[in-house]
Amino acid sequence: MQFYSTNNKDLRVSFQEAVFNSLPQDKGLYMPESIPQLDPYFIKNIQQYSFQEIAFQIANAIIGKGIPADDLKKIINEAINFDAPLVFLNSETAVLELFHGPSYAFKDFGARFMSRVMGYFSNKGDQLLDVLVATSGDTGGAVALGFLGVEGTRVTILYPKGKVSKVQEDQLTTNGQNIRALEVDGTFDDCQALVKQAFNDPELNQKLRLTSANSINIARLIPQTFYYFWAYAQLKSQGLNEVVFTVPSGNFGNIGAGLLAYKMGLPVSHFVAGTNVNDTVPRFLNSGAYEPKASIQTLANAMDVGNPSNWVRIQDLFENNFEELKGMVSSYTYTDEETKVGMDELFNKYKYVACPHTAIAYLASEAYRKEYPGEYASVFLSTAHPCKFPEAIDSDVYKQVKLPVGAENLHGKPKLAEDLEVDYAAFKDYLIRNN
Repeated sequence: MQFYSTNNKDLRVSFQEAVFNSLPQDKGLYMPESIPQLDPYFIKNIQQYSFQEIAFQIANAIIGKGIPADDLKKIINEAINFDAPLVFLNSETAVLELFHGPSYAFKDFGARFMSRVMGYFSNKGDQLLDVLVATSGDTGGAVALGFLGVEGTRVTILYPKGKVSKVQEDQLTTNGQNIRALEVDGTFDDCQALVKQAFNDPELNQKLRLTSANSINIARLIPQTFYYFWAYAQLKSQGLNEVVFTVPSGNFGNIGAGLLAYKMGLPVSHFVAGTNVNDTVPRFLNSGAYEPKASIQTLANAMDVGNPSNWVRIQDLFENNFEELKGMVSSYTYTDEETKVGMDELFNKYKYVACPHTAIAYLASEAYRKEYPGEYASVFLSTAHPCKFPEAIDSDVYKQVKLPVGAENLHGKPKLAEDLEVDYAAFKDYLIRNN
């Protein structure tokens, strides 16, 4: 399988090149040259397969000969070594928990798979690989833990000052070794813009071997499809076949992966994107006009994105057919106050403690069911463990949170981060000076 740029379908590169280059020079994003269709027998009997077996079938279909089958199985078994369980709140509503990896967020799926793919393709004699990543909260922690100690790599994480939770910041800034953190006096969009500018700087790319760990990297997108198929397998084992997925959405990589899974043959009735007040996509679906705006800080900080990078991939999947896209994707937007109501409702009705992102997905799933009642399983995605958001959750509710193994070890470690203004020249100087 080869991959093209969303800005130039005549451009074709190998999977290895797409992974390491991350961002085509024409500033598009890489997509597979064709969407592979999975065997209907596999879909029909998917409940008979393990999570890792399902992941292999999907990755092998997309990557093809880019990685031999035995090597790909080894990568998957090492990277996807934790579960994504479906937890039913009632007979028609379930939450897909994606926070059982080492950083307690769904980003672990992409970060661990990508780090091992990069390690697989790297040779000992290669130039040091500089991995750049902008984070609004969870990506940085997942990438830091995914690449920590990986030979031949160095990670630089940019995060917005004062706009991530304490647990998120600890995961970003206490690692040392080959992980560096820059605390940017700006927004996530500013961090993302600095990273993109670095990739498009010919002089910098002559000096450093740069790649991205953000969801713009195709190696991040592919493993995020795995858990949609796994969720469907769990539904099938319960005798359920029709599903609507609701996804908390910021940079739109997560729901983009779900839509790729749908295009590959996963039977999904509809997708719902739940957003905070950063509502660029909901406004687009209502008006047809795509008008990015500056991001606004909210309780659901991992979704504080005003100009979602992955939206171009979603439009590409639907060949820019607005009506088809609107027929498959709905969206609802929530304020911080409404998000708090959602967290309270989940706890009061179901004794389920949720992070703000999960609460937004829950509210959106309930809104869609109210608007479109029917006999289907409503599955909303829980993308982060509530322990990462003590400031956002009611203190009495937060007392019910059980810390995952390792979370308590974050406290007390020294913060290893440098300050950075929103200044590309200063960022470039840092990278060259610390090479």
